[in-house]
Amino acid sequence: MHAHPDDEASKGAPTIARYVAEGHTAVLVCCTGGEEGEVINKAMDRPEVVDNLPAVRAAELERSVKAIGFQHLEWLGYRDSGMEDSEANNNPDCFAQADLDEATGRLVALIRHYRPEVIITYSDNQQGYRHPDHLRVHDISVPAFERSADPAWYPDAGEPFQPQKLYYSTWSRARMLAHHERFQKLDLESPFDERWFERESQDHRITTKVNVADYYWARREALLAHETQVDPNEKFWFGLPDAEAVDAYPYEDYILALTKVEVTPPESDLLEGLSS
Repeated sequence: MHAHPDDEASKGAPTIARYVAEGHTAVLVCCTGGEEGEVINKAMDRPEVVDNLPAVRAAELERSVKAIGFQHLEWLGYRDSGMEDSEANNNPDCFAQADLDEATGRLVALIRHYRPEVIITYSDNQQGYRHPDHLRVHDISVPAFERSADPAWYPDAGEPFQPQKLYYSTWSRARMLAHHERFQKLDLESPFDERWFERESQDHRITTKVNVADYYWARREALLAHETQVDPNEKFWFGLPDAEAVDAYPYEDYILALTKVEVTPPESDLLEGLSS
């Protein structure tokens, strides 16, 4: 579950690439078209791009999906809500204005169709970045996890199915600190200033650390697919060589929020406890 085109690249791309390589099926649900995004990469700031940004971003997402390895891409069908307290928040077609039960029903229909054992979504604690669409992703994911198995909910949305585990993705303090220290060790300018470390740490909640050392390339390839949103010279994304980033911290971190199977954290595998 992701809010906009490009979120799938910055959060969890190596994890998905790993599981696809191991033979599993991965489905990306993108909730909005990113219509309120700006052209961040100045090299792409051209009239033919700006005037057709939704279509351009959709094509970028298709390339990112291919790079990561997702077998299926589903659009939930809502409009980008824009940043917090922006005028776009009031657009009746935006995700933030969507009826919660109706939006949850759209997701339930996809869960019943694809029958995923594991769902990855956004955390209940998003104090560091309170984008309305990111909040909404969380708001529909949690009830959908339970409602997808309940025939009383959305009887026309397909045969009931119960996912087994729901995870929150998170950027751990440990990861940011490890990368910050590696920047310093290499005498490179670190993008992690004091503001990053003023955010409340969620590391104590982390239950699952997935080793993605062999799949870190998926992050770079997916990010670069989003040419309008990602400057290839941006230090935050590319200032640290991939080999150094992996050596400093070879994991992606997750919080096991809901589970129907018995597991004992810490885990090293999102599929731990599942029979298949």
